[in-house]
Amino acid sequence: MAQVSGAGLDTLSAKLSGAVLTDKDAAYDTARSVWNGAIDRRPAVIVRCATAPDVAAAIRFARDNGLEISVRGGGHNYAGHAVSDGGLMIDLSTMTAVSIDADARRAVCGGGTTWEMLDGAAQQHGLAVPGGFISHTGIAGLTLGGGIGWLTKLAGLSCDNLVRAEVVTADSHIVTASADENPDLFWALRGGGGNFGVVTTFEYRVHDVGPMANLGLFFWGLETGSEALRFAREYVKSLPRTVTGFIGVCLSAPPAPFVPEQYQGKPGHALAITGFGTDEEHAAAIAPVRATTPAPLFELVTPIPYVALQQMFNESAPWGTYGYERALYLDDISDGAIDVIATHAPRKSSPLSFAPTFGLTGAFLDVGDEDTAFGGGRAPGYVFNIAAGAPTPELYEADRQWVRDFWDGLRPHARGAGGYVNFLADADEDRVRASYGPERYARLARIKAEYDADNAFHLNVNIKPA
Repeated sequence: MAQVSGAGLDTLSAKLSGAVLTDKDAAYDTARSVWNGAIDRRPAVIVRCATAPDVAAAIRFARDNGLEISVRGGGHNYAGHAVSDGGLMIDLSTMTAVSIDADARRAVCGGGTTWEMLDGAAQQHGLAVPGGFISHTGIAGLTLGGGIGWLTKLAGLSCDNLVRAEVVTADSHIVTASADENPDLFWALRGGGGNFGVVTTFEYRVHDVGPMANLGLFFWGLETGSEALRFAREYVKSLPRTVTGFIGVCLSAPPAPFVPEQYQGKPGHALAITGFGTDEEHAAAIAPVRATTPAPLFELVTPIPYVALQQMFNESAPWGTYGYERALYLDDISDGAIDVIATHAPRKSSPLSFAPTFGLTGAFLDVGDEDTAFGGGRAPGYVFNIAAGAPTPELYEADRQWVRDFWDGLRPHARGAGGYVNFLADADEDRVRASYGPERYARLARIKAEYDADNAFHLNVNIKPA
């Protein structure tokens, strides 16, 4: 571990509203822990920031002392970019203030805010910002990489709804990024990840959502899984904008009261149909699922609070899970892809591992391909994410290999080797370039050179300065 003088830390601490932690402090181990239980790293210094000037001081101290910089928002990144051995962690976890202006239709949040915090505050006004599928994820990492979730079809990606950001750059300057101020930086933040600075404040556009939604959850076993997937791929294309279809491939049925006992723990494929319109619209939307052959083994059709919908998959990713993932973009769930799924689905070891599959349609397609830095482009299709989640290191090792083998098998049926950058757990430079494409990557690299020429912020899906 890098050695930093006590006097230097005292000087830093005196400049901060927040706190400085080292391995001598009781709070150190909690502060360095992240969601992924497979990550166990020990930074030399943790700076628990309370303000943007705190972040600026931490960056200056790290650079003056030759310390690698990591940034922790929600701490949910699979790769564990939030923490490095011997480095300085900028910890935003106390910067969680959320302000909702219902008249202006804006939400302003600190960089350490989680989606659960933002959802709870916005839903007091019947409003929401498009977020992800796990509510204890931080808003920062999800937004900066794109942000796919239940509301993508209705209202676009998280980054599509970002209207302003306060950013601390690598030279410790505090700047604003918006359509009118530093527009190149604003473009890069919406999909380019944490490459360009530490975002301490996010301001979003909000939408009328909730407080209730409608859920239809249907489940087929693997023995009829291929037929179910062929139905699902066509069915989800027919849904209106107010109804989102989500396909959970290789999902193990949970030990929940709505699941018949004989099916609990059974692997299969799930189709979740979430309606944000009227009850009648949702009833009409799910009618074809109930009439299809083969019939689902079980279903759950119910009204659900929006905040509960956002938390529905939390139990599949509890804090401390050993996690690994890889993803691909599919133009369609082709017969060839379904054959690969049928081969690999039975081979997973952990009940927490599965392949969440997200449709890219509706409002997602309303945004121009060059309007944001989002790496996938704006073509219709699917993000197919193969995610290992395990309660033990042994199951983790087995399913990490399962993910890699599954990804290799599916690769010939995908658009290319690139993937959604929020799902790149072990991104190398070639895959990062493939994910953005040559023109978008080149523009991002030029902006990176302007704001972080030395690549101080490299613990991310890294874009090297031009």
